[in-house]
Amino acid sequence: MTDERDRVDDGSADRPAAEPRSSDAPADAAPELAETGDVARDGTDRPLPRVPDAGGADGEAGVPPVSGDGSRGGRVGGDPSDWKPIRYVRGRDRDPGGDGDARDGADDASAAGDACGCGGACGCGGTGGRPAAADGGTTPANVDADGTLRDLEFTPPAEGTSQDVDGGDPAERVNVPEGVDLDTPGYSIRGEMNDIETPDEKTWFMELDAAVIDEGRCIQCGTCVASCPSDSIGIGDDGLPELVKMCTGCSLCWDFCPRGGLRYERQWKITGGEDNVKGAGDPITEFSAKVEEEWRENAQDGGVVTSVLIHLLEAGEIDGALVATESEEEPWKAESFLATTPEELIENAGSFYNQTMALGNLGLDQWRHKLPDRPPEDLSLALVGTPCEIEGIRALRDFEWDYAAQEEGVRAVDYTIALMCTKNFNYERLVGEQLAEKRDIPPEDIGKLDVLHGDMIVYGRDGEEVLREDVERFHDAALKGCDECADFTGYCADLAVGSVGSSDEYSSVIVRTERGMRAWELTEPDLDYHDLEDRSAIGGLQSWDKKKAFESLKRPFDPDAPRFIEYTDHAERYGTVVNPHEADH
Repeated sequence: MTDERDRVDDGSADRPAAEPRSSDAPADAAPELAETGDVARDGTDRPLPRVPDAGGADGEAGVPPVSGDGSRGGRVGGDPSDWKPIRYVRGRDRDPGGDGDARDGADDASAAGDACGCGGACGCGGTGGRPAAADGGTTPANVDADGTLRDLEFTPPAEGTSQDVDGGDPAERVNVPEGVDLDTPGYSIRGEMNDIETPDEKTWFMELDAAVIDEGRCIQCGTCVASCPSDSIGIGDDGLPELVKMCTGCSLCWDFCPRGGLRYERQWKITGGEDNVKGAGDPITEFSAKVEEEWRENAQDGGVVTSVLIHLLEAGEIDGALVATESEEEPWKAESFLATTPEELIENAGSFYNQTMALGNLGLDQWRHKLPDRPPEDLSLALVGTPCEIEGIRALRDFEWDYAAQEEGVRAVDYTIALMCTKNFNYERLVGEQLAEKRDIPPEDIGKLDVLHGDMIVYGRDGEEVLREDVERFHDAALKGCDECADFTGYCADLAVGSVGSSDEYSSVIVRTERGMRAWELTEPDLDYHDLEDRSAIGGLQSWDKKKAFESLKRPFDPDAPRFIEYTDHAERYGTVVNPHEADH
């Protein structure tokens, strides 16, 4: 069958057959390997489709130039050696010589329905070189008959107005194809992709989230952030841990959480010995002490913590101390701060009653500009925190695992000071709701907060007492997870400091370790101190704290049990879901 595309009436029938062109390609080579453009089976050249058959220079296909000045309507003529080779573009012939005149044939041929002189072979349909668009449409509306772009008109944007989104949801997705779900898939997609069931013992951040954070039991110590070897856990705007990138399921965040997998009472023994679980533990010595410098007026109780840190800093024992400072945006909201000078320590003396996620701020990159230019392993820090934070850092340091961004900071903590604590508070609920809204004490009017002798005490900026109430009346503002804590006196710290057991303006100091004794010996020459005034007061409050924890814990309190609690064991006792990520948590 003859291919209609090759039936071109170009006058070749009256022309003698051309001699076959030589080719270096083998006889059985593919046609595209032959040098000639189109070769018939008998070896002779076959005319190119839709190309008028006229020999150009060097055997190239060409068209004769029009006679005259090159304007339309000229006649074909001239010496064939002057004919120019052309390049064919589908639908229109462009002049490669740059004359700017499309070779669309003679006007006088239009009467015969052959506007371009091709005899209909080019497919122009007699439109004078303006074929229909390849997709079957017509030429664009903004192009004239000669293919020239017309003048364009643009609608100027409205001024002084914005997009009207009233009455609609800006986040609404429109024209979503049927059956397409644009929402981020849940964690169950892991199982769908690899068809592997997660062992119950493999613990993800989602387990911690379900069992501790979602249940309101998080005490905001930051241990989970510090423990993550892939830096997958960050601190959210609400001050709680949150997943910031994919969890690897390593279990460390669960293992080190004092309200999750860390059996904190076992950590007491590991850190302080077999007797470090009875009463207030097994301290080396205890004192009542206060600072005599004038700056003590702005400190909590006797100002001992600040004094100890200053002496450690001046003695070269530490390069800085991670303490709490007041937020610049929210009065009386504590934030983590690395103090590296005595002036910074004095400026930040005093206590706050909300957590700072301290262990989540041990990454040294954010403090590098304040630290000496030394290798990280040569740096030394002190950490001041609540007993639960000290339990966390002790457990982290007991293992040689890599804690990623927090690694250098975790290893640099050489001194720990625990602030005696029965409970801590949520900032918004304490300062915002309980004090500002219910008691008309705005945060900017507060000069000092204290919890002393079972009372919440608020002082004004002038130092006058403006509120004294039973601390239990603020229970709704307390962190729920604090009820499960039995560690009032900081069993895992080098030093524990508080107000219980000493008279006004004095601090009670419990020295628990040899390192703590070193810090005390550096500081005591500048202190007014004597033996602890009321050891029974500390022991009594510690016993009350343990009793409260025993009532709140849903697991056995057992200092001799393994340090880490399996999530499945916790889930069974607390009624939480096993593998919540499989339910698209």
